[in-house]
Amino acid sequence: MKALIVDDELHVRDAINLLANWQKHGITEVLQASNGEEAMDIIERYSPQIVMTDMRMPRKDGCELLSWLQAHRPDIKALVISGYDDFQLVRHAIRHGGLDYILKPVEPGALDEALNKAVSAWRNEEQSRQQVTRLNIEMNQMKPLYDDQLLTDLVTGHNTGKHLLVELQERSLIPASITYCTAAVLSNAHFDEQLQQKFRNRRHLLDFALINICSELLKNTGIAFRNLDKPGEIVILYWGQSRPLNAVLEDINSGMNNTLHRRAHFGISKREVIITEIPRAYAEATDALWSRDLLNSESYIHEEAPRDHAGIHSLRNTPQEEKFRLAAFSGAAEQMESAAQQWIDEIFTSRSLSLKQLLEWIKEWDSMPRHWSEQDTASNHKAIDNSEVELPSISLPLNEYGLLDREYWRRQIVSRLLAASRMLIHAHSKDIHIIHDIAKYLEQHYSEEISLQDISSRFFLSREYISRKFKQEFGVTVLDYLSSIRIEKAKLLLMNPHLRIIQVAEMVGYHDEKYFSKVFKKLEGRTPNDYRKEYIL
Repeated sequence: MKALIVDDELHVRDAINLLANWQKHGITEVLQASNGEEAMDIIERYSPQIVMTDMRMPRKDGCELLSWLQAHRPDIKALVISGYDDFQLVRHAIRHGGLDYILKPVEPGALDEALNKAVSAWRNEEQSRQQVTRLNIEMNQMKPLYDDQLLTDLVTGHNTGKHLLVELQERSLIPASITYCTAAVLSNAHFDEQLQQKFRNRRHLLDFALINICSELLKNTGIAFRNLDKPGEIVILYWGQSRPLNAVLEDINSGMNNTLHRRAHFGISKREVIITEIPRAYAEATDALWSRDLLNSESYIHEEAPRDHAGIHSLRNTPQEEKFRLAAFSGAAEQMESAAQQWIDEIFTSRSLSLKQLLEWIKEWDSMPRHWSEQDTASNHKAIDNSEVELPSISLPLNEYGLLDREYWRRQIVSRLLAASRMLIHAHSKDIHIIHDIAKYLEQHYSEEISLQDISSRFFLSREYISRKFKQEFGVTVLDYLSSIRIEKAKLLLMNPHLRIIQVAEMVGYHDEKYFSKVFKKLEGRTPNDYRKEYIL
């Protein structure tokens, strides 16, 4: 902390410097100026927190300096040390922010008391300034998240009240004049592995790039945003009249190709709908995207889901599943390679394959090895702890055009068979670091709806295993850990009086205000409203 002594007499400045106990008040640097003009220059260069000034000085006097401080640096705490017991001077000092008026000759006790008052006032205000700064940073970070949540509620139909549309219009997300619009959907899961690996630990940057490209070309004719219910999904609402949506999406794809060297597949709704029917248009667009053909595609824009693909069936309880199971139990890489290749050859003789079907097969791959393990346990009467085995995650086996990559898919299947083989033959436990990965995931995604089942699916571990290991490592349950994160974020947001309680609740992951208040009171011993009142007061 710095202090500035302003007086036209050098011996007075030196006397004040000797009398003050600077160390006691945490002041490490003391500056001096002989008049108000010189003081202003020093303040602008060195930014002292405390200024002690005389009133009668040549050039610019103490009155002018105090007026300047009030106008330009109101955060600085000013003390007046004067030889004039003049009412007008005292009144000017008080009106312009002076904390104390000390008469010369200066008494050490009076100087110490005035310094203590000035330093305490500055520190209290600095603490408030830092708190406001932290709040503003947090609010700026959460504003896009809040906007995306409102738009997500609109397209998913989670919130169909009129107040939602009004709030979207008030926040300039959707123009009040718009009556009809069309929906389009893209997902970064449809990009090839090479591009996804480039953004492997920075998926938010990929979303950011995609939204920026879309927004640049949509301009005032639509809006692009993240669907917070489906990570990696970007939704476009288009209300432009001068050009069809297909033409705009072609331009967006050209922009993506220039930036990312990839084009995106879009699902779009079949026709324009009124604003209140946006959830239906979004559902049409989503269905068209995930029903697209992976074997043959002449367009990146899919307007309607095709009919069910003939000749494609579930893997469960088929001769093909039995081939996979025997290959996994054999532990022989050659048998696994042969089983994978045979199945892929069969698939590529089909006329078409939808993404929906591919996703069903991936879900079956997640459950089949555990099913095989249960069968093996029943026949051998030897327990295998499936809850402690991690299966590698599988990204969609697509090439740079968004079509099925034959070789990549073969490698994925073989990799899954090898993982299943290790699970069946060598039951082993996971390292504890996965539990810390789960905790980190909760800290980063606290605003989303998260269940123990979601975490189980994401990390390929059973709910029971996660619950047991998490409690051992952190001393609390997964849901209690998540609640504590959310409430800490909510406490910060409650400091902003302009946010309603329901808005705070939604921004930290609670869509039920009463339940949010119940959890808040349980952890903090008071309601969110009481907490806010205490802070404001």
